[in-house]
Order: sequence, then C-alpha cells, then structure tokens
Amino acid sequence: MRDASLDDARKASFLMGRNFAFLGHDMAVDLGTANTLVYVRGRGIVLNEPSVVAINTVTGKVVAVGIEAKRMLGRTPANILAVRPLKDGVIADFELTERMLRYFIQRVLRRRHLAKPRIVIAVPSGITGVEQRAVKEAGYQAGARRVYIVEEPMAAAIGAGLPVHEPTGNMVVDIGGGTTEVAIISMGGVVASQSIRVGGDEIDQAIIAFAKKEHSLLLGERTAEEIKMTIGSAYPLEKENHAEIRGRDLISGMPKTIVVAAFEIRRAIEEPVNAIVDAVKTTLDKCPPELSGDLMDRGIALTGGGALLKGLDERLRDETGMPVHLVDRALDCVALGTGRCVEEFEALQQVLLPEPRN
Repeated sequence: MRDASLDDARKASFLMGRNFAFLGHDMAVDLGTANTLVYVRGRGIVLNEPSVVAINTVTGKVVAVGIEAKRMLGRTPANILAVRPLKDGVIADFELTERMLRYFIQRVLRRRHLAKPRIVIAVPSGITGVEQRAVKEAGYQAGARRVYIVEEPMAAAIGAGLPVHEPTGNMVVDIGGGTTEVAIISMGGVVASQSIRVGGDEIDQAIIAFAKKEHSLLLGERTAEEIKMTIGSAYPLEKENHAEIRGRDLISGMPKTIVVAAFEIRRAIEEPVNAIVDAVKTTLDKCPPELSGDLMDRGIALTGGGALLKGLDERLRDETGMPVHLVDRALDCVALGTGRCVEEFEALQQVLLPEPRN
C-alpha cells in the first residue's frame, strides 16, 4: 500500500511538472505582414523576424525563413523565390504561412517533446470569418494545442498600457506593414473601429511609383523602405534632408543614382498618409458623445512600425485637433499586448474573439 501511494505521489508530481512545463510554453504570435513576433509566457518576446520565406521553385523546399530570406528579396536566381506569405495583414499563401509559423515555433521551443502550446494570434480587426479560420488552421498545423484570436487594435491598446477594462474611452491607431487599425475601446470591447488595407507597404509602393514616374528609375522594395525611414515624413519638418537613391534606369537599363529631397517624398506618399488620416477621422465620427470627452483628455495612442514615420503625430494632431502620442516600444505593442493575454489568460479572456460562425 505504501509503495502504491508513493507511486501515486510520483505520478501526481510528474503530471504537475508536465502541466507547469505546458503553461510555461504558452505563446503569443503577432503574425504581421512585415514582421512576425513570438512572445513566450514567462520569457517575453523571444523572436522578431521578417515574415519572408525563400523557396526553391524546382524542389518545393524552403531555403530560408525570416531575416535570411529577407536578405534574398530581389536578389535570388530564377529557381529561388523569396516571398511574403501574408498580404494586407491576412494570409495570401496558406501553405507557406503554416511552414513559416511552424519554423518559428519550433525554433522557439527547441525541445520538440514538450506538450503542444496554447497560442494566441493577433489579427486585423477587419478580418473575415474565412480568413480567421485560415489563421487558426495555420496555428494548428504549426503544432498548437489550442489557438485563440485577438484583434490587433485591442492587443496594441493592452500592449501600450491603456486601461481597456475601465468605462472610459481609449483610442489606438496601429499602423502595420499591410493594414492600419483604428479603434475606440472601452470596458474591454471595441466601441468603434476602422480597418484599412493601407500601411507601411503602401507607402513603400508610393515611393517606388514616384521614382518610376518622375525619374524613370526602378527601385527595389528594400531601397524604398530605406528612403521612407531616412527622409520620409507626413508633415513639414524643421530640417529637411536630401538622400541619394540608387536604382536601374528604365531608359538605358544601366544603374543610376539620383538625389531627392524630403518634400518630394512627402508629396509622393501623400495618398496613403491621407487614407490613414481619413480612417482616424471616420472612427472619431462614430464615437459616442459620452466617450468624446475622454478621448480629448487621453488623446490618440500611435502604435506599430508605420507610426514611426516622421511627423505623423504632428499631422494627426493638426487634422483632428486632439493630443496624439507615440507610445514606447511602438513596434512591439501588438506582441506585448497579445503576450499579456497569455500571461493573464483568465483576466483577459473576454478580449479574445469568439469562434467564427460557419
């Protein structure tokens, strides 16, 4: 009898250990158009890699994922294709998204014998039921035990430290690579929101179109992104800089270098920037009057990589007449908020999306 009770105690201890190991490896994933971030319970953000996969078109094998694959964009031989499996915040290539997600999850876990984790994935608020199911399926195929979904603006608000559960209005503008999410949040729910498929990628494309039209110069996506980060702005700056752009001359086919001014790039990206400003104004129009006063006091919180565009806070302040502030760790806000949903699962369970209807 004594041996049996000892065995039972050992068994209970073993099961408890397994449960704690399982709990320790619950994950949050910010599955972004530009970057994928993985947050592990108790450890914080452990992975931040570009959402790019390089594949051999002849064998179908994945050659590289993440930063290595991004370096290959526009520089690969004919049989190697570097692609982004997500477009406008949603899955464009299901199989590649699943393979990318599985690669990142296995890299984070390392020891594959551990129990399958629960995963919370952040998605755009404008996602359809079909797209939501595709994201969940990708999570399950990548090795998750359970997959939960949280809307990006809610995750961004939680990550920015806004009091989302209080009966006061909080406004967040999350500008990612493929989408811009604008939401007014109160009492743990979204009161009004707008999701547009305009983000950092659209701004890059506007710079490529400008160089092509005005200077007959063909630019790569990486070059356009560098220009945006170096001299791109949404509002006139005190000191306007110039930058050299290198690309291929469309007339001669030869490499060519030109110099452009900050005001030219600002004019080039006016259309996507305007779309973002209009989305903010449209959401404000939907705001209940009771929450308008809160928003005037608290202002607008800017998050996401696109929020780092110089002068965007000034532009929104000028257009809306409201206080606007860029939050700390704007790039990581969605991942940190999704991570909070994992850390405080019971307390924040109400912000997770219900199962989509068939």
